[in-house]
Amino acid sequence: MLRRALLLPVLVLATPVLAEEIRCEGVFAADSSAERVAEVFGKDNVVTGETPGPEGSTYIATTVFPNDPARTMIFGWWDEEAHRDLANVTLPAGDSIAGLKPGLTVKEVEALNGEPFIMTGFWWDYGGYAGFQSGALSSIAGGCIVSVSFSPDESIITDGMNTDPVSGDIEVPSGEPLLETLNVRVESVSIGYPFPGMEEEMVEEPAEDTRG
Repeated sequence: MLRRALLLPVLVLATPVLAEEIRCEGVFAADSSAERVAEVFGKDNVVTGETPGPEGSTYIATTVFPNDPARTMIFGWWDEEAHRDLANVTLPAGDSIAGLKPGLTVKEVEALNGEPFIMTGFWWDYGGYAGFQSGALSSIAGGCIVSVSFSPDESIITDGMNTDPVSGDIEVPSGEPLLETLNVRVESVSIGYPFPGMEEEMVEEPAEDTRG
């Protein structure tokens, strides 16, 4: 069964042993599969089956190093029956892509992107997520899409502090001063790909020439 997966953040290692800057190729390429994941990381380190998703949902995914939280990666598939066509995968704290990694501040991510961006408000199932519609992070070599999950330092929140500008199902600009006040930082980084063939569908046809 083909599934329209969400590009949700989850953490990953670029290699079975060493953390490094990963690339959207090989096991992390759009045409990856559970079979390729097992070849790279070792079949004894890989489990494919139902995995918890947002809002109480589940989906079929391939988990690498399931018993080692520091190295756990979850590969989601567009084709859940064949366990192929990579939908998304999240990177562990030691890895990065295009310089993105957990622990970065909002300002540091802005600098990597070369311009401001938008994230969702916090404290709901899809809170703190950011994609990049423009800027350096909107175009990653290999064609993958990068997304980031941010989280605030909740110990900073005091009674009476107005967190409405960064709360709930709203769009929050990266320049919002409260993000810096709350020491908001990257919690996780993930990469993903559009549904196979969707790239061609998204190409706009040239506008009709209506000149006489």
